[in-house]
Formats: sequence, structure tokens, C-alpha cells
Amino acid sequence: MKWIATTVTLLTLHDAPSVDRVSELFYDMGLSGVVVEDPDMEPVEGWGDDALPKPSHHTVTGYLPAGETQTDNARCLETALDDLKRLYGIETRISFTEVNDEDWAESWKAYFWPEKLTDTLVVKPTWREYAPAPGEIVLEIDPGMAFGTGTHATTSLCIQMIQDYLRPGDHFLDVGTGSGILMIAAAKLGASHVNGVDMDSVACDIARENLRLNHVAPACFQVACGDLLEAVSGKFKIVTANILSEVVLMLLNDVAAVLAPGAVLICSGIIEANTRLITDKMKSVGLSVLEVRDRDGWVAIAARSR
Repeated sequence: MKWIATTVTLLTLHDAPSVDRVSELFYDMGLSGVVVEDPDMEPVEGWGDDALPKPSHHTVTGYLPAGETQTDNARCLETALDDLKRLYGIETRISFTEVNDEDWAESWKAYFWPEKLTDTLVVKPTWREYAPAPGEIVLEIDPGMAFGTGTHATTSLCIQMIQDYLRPGDHFLDVGTGSGILMIAAAKLGASHVNGVDMDSVACDIARENLRLNHVAPACFQVACGDLLEAVSGKFKIVTANILSEVVLMLLNDVAAVLAPGAVLICSGIIEANTRLITDKMKSVGLSVLEVRDRDGWVAIAARSR
């Protein structure tokens, strides 16, 4: 199958809200993830000599299917970008490149290197070498065409909170699991059973493969394909949702059904400007906000059920 790598370059405003607004345009078109390149990102220690140079501008790339809808998708996106310019002053440039499945799955790998997420957790792509220090826990990831390498601020904030709040033996649920990285982190931190749900069947397959790659026993995990909580049953002590603010708000309407007494809900993928919106909603559905953490214009919020 062929895809159109659709890259939006931000020429003027490139703060987190602007990047998020451009990303949301792709999510509105049905994509479960985008690739964001940040010229301000500093390479972590240990990047190899073959690491690619930093981009000159912030870019957001989504992969749209080629074919009959290609022209309509391009027109819709261009119209939406014009609206962003008119409403928020966000100047952009858009480009299109045709790629195959194999090219898509391989093209971004040059940017993904081992990265330490917490004092003990390290995320490592399967195609890189890494010698862990004593006490380090390595999460092996091959995201393929799923969203979630672990290096984005929203994911690393989630993993830090999982490490702080999860207790050995807890049952864990990740809503919008993508590559399965949060499930893997929970399993390696002692969760007795990890569940994940994603509306993208490809992401579900990739999450299962990554769990097996990390030696999580098949009896200890389950990945379901569905929208939000429709394919989920049971109660969990830790629930995570690294998704857009608008989707978090929808999730909060029904999340009580899967929270055990005293459970912790961790929500990420939220821009700083939406923090109050999410915390107010959490309180309105009976959750107690425990803390808010921020990084690079993004926040993660932890709350506890009664």
C-alpha cells in the first residue's frame, strides 16, 4: 500500500499549542499518531555519529493513504491550515511525498535512539545497541506504524507517574495504547496484569508484538481493539490515557466504570493551556487531583478515585 507523507512546517508560531493545533488536524482526519520534529530538541548522550541533524523548523508529519481520497484530504488540510493562519496567526508550508509501507516504517528510525526516561527506566529501539547500567530497566520498542516511542514529553511524563504510583500486583489499563510502551513499563514495574485498548487494529498488533518482545507472559496481558472503553471490562488500580485533551474529556465521562476504589488515573497529551479544563472535569466526576507535572509545554495529571 502507498501512503502520502504529509508534512506541515511551522514557519512562525511554533510553541506547544501551535504544534498541538496542527497535530489535531491530522487526528481529525482519523490518524492515531503523527511525527513531530523539534529543532530545539537536544540529542541525548550516546547518540551515534550517524544521527541526523536537527531540523530548521518545527514540523508535523502525518501519513495519509494514497488513492481516491488523496486530493480531498489535501484540500481539507490546506483549508484547515488557512483557518489556523486566520484565527491564530500560524504560518505554515505543506509538502507531500509518496511512500510505501516499508519506507514509512523505516524512514523515522534514524531519529530514535535510547533515552533514559526515569532514574531506572530506559527506552531502547530494537535496532540500537545499549548496555544498561546496574539497576536500569530497558523497554524494547519497535513502534512500526503505531504511535509511541516513549521519547515524547507526553509519554515520558506518563511513565514517570506510572513508576511513582504503581504498586507490585496492580492491574493496569492503558487507553489508546499505541505501541504498548506504557503497558510494557507497567509490567516491568510489577503490574500483575496489563490491559490496553486502541481503535487502530494495526496498533493493537504492534502492541502485542512489543509485549512479547519484552517477555511479558501472554497470560499477563490483553490488548483489545475498540474506541475508548467500549472493549474494556473489569476494574484497575492504575489507568493511563496519553491522548488529546478533547478525548480525555470524553473518557472522563465514563472512566469511573473501570476504576477500582482508590485507583489512580494518569492523563497526558494535554497542552498547558488546557490544564484547568481537565482538572475541573476530573473534580466534577468525583476524582481528587493529586498532581500536575509539565514538560515542554505539555502536562500530565494524576487523580485518584474514591
